[in-house]
Amino acid sequence: QVHLAESGGGLVQAGGSLRLSCAASESTFSSYALAWFRQAPGKEREFVTSLDWSRGNTYYAEDVKGRFTISRDNAKNTVYLQINSLRPEDTAIYYCGARYRANGAAWRPDYWGQGTQVTVSA
Repeated sequence: QVHLAESGGGLVQAGGSLRLSCAASESTFSSYALAWFRQAPGKEREFVTSLDWSRGNTYYAEDVKGRFTISRDNAKNTVYLQINSLRPEDTAIYYCGARYRANGAAWRPDYWGQGTQVTVSA
């Protein structure tokens, strides 16, 4: 069982930046593919970005390319999401997810964090 805990959300003005963090309890963290999803009010949870467990490839949803960056620090068992040029439509609860030894962009997490709220004011 992998426990994930997000942090770093908050209220920010449009054009601003945030860095979200997701700390994992799993000692074999480096064997997990990682992802960020988000869920806006009244909408389904949607894919934002993911990072392969072994190849280091990253994948992004079209509307966040060039603004969001996913990265990981295996020594700290932590995955990050750097968000720049925030827009009001980025307002959502952001969730990190993990899946053992997954690659590509078509996987769904087996483990989820509790989410962190990001609110962008116009």
